[in-house]
Amino acid sequence: MKKKIVYMGTPHYARAILEALIDAEDMEVVLVITQPDRPVGRKKILTPPPVKCVALEHNIPVLQPSRLKEEGIEASIVEAKPDYIVVAAFGQILPKSILDIAPCINLHASLLPQYRGASPVQQSLLNGDAITGVTSMLMEEGLDTGDILEKSYFEIPEDMRLFALMEQLTLDASALTLSTLRNFESLIPIPQDESEATLCKKIRKEDGRVNFQNAVEIYNKYRAFEGWPGIFVENGTKIDALELHQKERSFTPYEILSFEGDSVMVGCAVGALCIGSLQPISKKPMSAKAYCVGRGLKVGHLLF
Repeated sequence: MKKKIVYMGTPHYARAILEALIDAEDMEVVLVITQPDRPVGRKKILTPPPVKCVALEHNIPVLQPSRLKEEGIEASIVEAKPDYIVVAAFGQILPKSILDIAPCINLHASLLPQYRGASPVQQSLLNGDAITGVTSMLMEEGLDTGDILEKSYFEIPEDMRLFALMEQLTLDASALTLSTLRNFESLIPIPQDESEATLCKKIRKEDGRVNFQNAVEIYNKYRAFEGWPGIFVENGTKIDALELHQKERSFTPYEILSFEGDSVMVGCAVGALCIGSLQPISKKPMSAKAYCVGRGLKVGHLLF
């Protein structure tokens, strides 16, 4: 008999997990709950969440409450008679009245209790972690504090950035979801060790500002903030096509050390970076060398 699933999720990470559930012959997604459509882009075009698009393609009923306590939401879940409620990057805390309807399983993109909260994948890259993963957990009223069911692990290549890591963890989460649901009755929930718990916050634009003190920290920001907010210096110039050249030697911050083709080697107080592209405010991206030539900057000068 198929397991009946009520699914809650919003972004692309959640979309892939929903697709895996829909494709599984032993699962039936009977209801999808996601966030309301949001204005996107400069023209503020009202855009549905990725999860909603998939649900509608498969004729699955969709609810989009601003708050789960809205009238009718709990009743709709009860009426669906789910065996499980599966949650992935939904964006709202589930009230106890919903948690009590059926086992609620969350797929969190970190190795809990590490990196509870809104930005676990970015935080793993910011910290230069060698290993990350996905955790399936039983939900409770706290933020990512429930008992652990299963984990999958992934070794992060040193040059992997956010989009590629997110894609990998999305695949891992999809497989872990099916494993946890299929083996649920035999799994022994393990309480999280609160002494090892860490919390990560929502990323802000100003987090992308760099000051050329530590090359490794800057490179890890470059990896973590791919897409948005990116990395930039005090005057707003964006930095892209970045490579970590030196981890330990000391240099004068911002000093141009050499030109390597269209790239520029730049010193930090600790370490050095090879910059391939720069984009001043209100200008198009250009090669780092072209940026320097246009400003008469040479080896020994400060880049900014």
